[in-house]
Amino acid sequence: MPRENGNISIHTENILPIIKKWLYSEKDIFIRELVSNSNDASIKMKKLVSIGETSLHENEKLFIKVIINKNERTIKVVDNGIGMTEEEVKKYINQIAFSGAVDFLEKYKDKTDDSNQIIGHFGLGFYSAFMVSDKVSIDTLSWQSGASAVRWTSSGGTEFEMDDSDRSERGTTVTLYLADDSQEFLEYHKMREVLEKYCSFLPFEIFLEDAAAKKADSAKKEDKGDISKKKKIKDAVDAAAKEIQEGAEDDSDIEEDESEELKKPLNDTHPLWLKAPKDCTDEEYKEFYKKVFHDFNDPLFWIHLNMDYPFNLKGILYFPKLKHEFETIEGQIKLYYNQVFVADNIKEVIPEFLMLLKGVIDCPDLPLNVSRSFLQNDGYVAKISTHITKKVADKLTSIFENNREDYNKYWDDINPFVKYGCIREEKFFDRVKDIVIFKTTRGDYVTLKDYLERNVTKNKDKVFYATDEKQQAQYIHMFNEHDMEAVILNTMIDNHFVQFLEMKENNIKFSRIDSDLSESMKEEGKGADNTELTKELEGIFRGAVGNDKLKVQVEALKSAAIPGMIFLSEYSRRMQEMSRMYGMGGADMSGMFPDEQTLVLNSNNTLIKAIVKLAGNEARKDDSLLICQQVYDLAMMSHKQLDPEAMTKFIERSNILLGKLADIAG
Repeated sequence: MPRENGNISIHTENILPIIKKWLYSEKDIFIRELVSNSNDASIKMKKLVSIGETSLHENEKLFIKVIINKNERTIKVVDNGIGMTEEEVKKYINQIAFSGAVDFLEKYKDKTDDSNQIIGHFGLGFYSAFMVSDKVSIDTLSWQSGASAVRWTSSGGTEFEMDDSDRSERGTTVTLYLADDSQEFLEYHKMREVLEKYCSFLPFEIFLEDAAAKKADSAKKEDKGDISKKKKIKDAVDAAAKEIQEGAEDDSDIEEDESEELKKPLNDTHPLWLKAPKDCTDEEYKEFYKKVFHDFNDPLFWIHLNMDYPFNLKGILYFPKLKHEFETIEGQIKLYYNQVFVADNIKEVIPEFLMLLKGVIDCPDLPLNVSRSFLQNDGYVAKISTHITKKVADKLTSIFENNREDYNKYWDDINPFVKYGCIREEKFFDRVKDIVIFKTTRGDYVTLKDYLERNVTKNKDKVFYATDEKQQAQYIHMFNEHDMEAVILNTMIDNHFVQFLEMKENNIKFSRIDSDLSESMKEEGKGADNTELTKELEGIFRGAVGNDKLKVQVEALKSAAIPGMIFLSEYSRRMQEMSRMYGMGGADMSGMFPDEQTLVLNSNNTLIKAIVKLAGNEARKDDSLLICQQVYDLAMMSHKQLDPEAMTKFIERSNILLGKLADIAG
């Protein structure tokens, strides 16, 4: 019979079912909580040793061991940390919501400077064990001289039993008797996966042991020994002995390899982010990135966060190769609390635009609630978020100012991230607005200020841009011919970024390369009224292409080789794009914005001149229609892709025209 039993002291009825179902978002968190408690107990022990209150045995190392046993359906979490006395068990386990750290800090606050590192969640965190268990027991022996080992057992209600324990060494063992719906955690690979998820960087070594498998291996070895003893014939015995000896040597090598593997901790007790940046090499940064994020590619560059004031914050943020598929890329910022994994991508700490990055952040000053999954004190957390934003902006600025060549190389990969950050975070934009660069149709990279200054005589306060260098090649060619340039804006976010910059930068307007005909492309001295010619050609082309609303404009272009080009007003195109983007909820908004497409015909081109003559010749009227349709489709192809039907007609018409040319040549 137990020497003591009773009811757990709680302030809310049925708190255990609440913990089991609602407090934690993921069932596997019970491992994080129990191992973290062992880690806390080890931290406390280390503190006591450092201030001379106690000592460790010779060569003794503080450790944590997780033992799974499929035969007994148990999980044990073992540590050789501070342990607990009977009174401490009564207080910290039976009275839920107390934290062992509170009293510990109060007692030793004058003897240790970094007491804030002791988080001591032996309380509600421990009760996460009942998420997966029918019964939980604790065997513990305190570090204090003369203390007796004690066992505490509960089956998940408010009742508990306390008795003497046979534990003889300092520390604590928590044994979980798993429920039927939680047997998956008895699988070695599953448990290893969970430990690596939450505990990869705890400061004390963690070992995983499969007790059932270990016992089975031992039984196999005994069976081998029994068989060998039954050999009766001397020669056979000698031969068998030789084989056994060789096999034993082979087995010993295997056993040695296995035991060496078991001796290796699962965690890295000194993660890279805890080192000073000056002590880390580029190779270490790259190796850490590949190990943590399972990425075979090297990151572009990284930011090492390392500060102690006004809050404790360490970590490494990596810039991966984003390219232009950023809308489908989900970054991964892992948040740690004293080297204990909390969660990925917690938006309160990590600014939204930084979610495109990958990295680790360890902030022991975060005001976590009891489940360690949610944050409290928004004002304090906002300061942390602001600091991270500043450090990212500072890093980008440093590369821009000190290594512009590398910055230009990175830009194609990082520009969606930077632009998104500018739109989402006002302070980030203020810090990086002067280092936002643009690739030009000349192949170099310029800031907005650089572009405006070197194009001031040709397109003052206007920025021409291309979104598709292949599709808009004819327009780009015209720009190059007239010593003009456009910037390349080809990411999903650029439509928003252009409007954002127009709002931020007074008097500057962005115009796509196919939305406006620059005066620099028109022949000087031929700006006479083309009203009559425009009216005549408009009627001819409207009839030829079957569009009685087609807008036609006649200009004398410097390049006589171009018969016609399509232009679509910037405003009309933006409105159409927005209607397609936001009108996907069922409402058709496309009809709200008229298509202000204009066919600009070149009066200096011989084909356009011929069309006017052919149109007045009844016998050649069909030829005039074919040429009009061909000119229109050629102009459309430089503007956007033809639909399948239009492309089929274009090919058929091309063959007809080539046939006519062949007849003329013959």
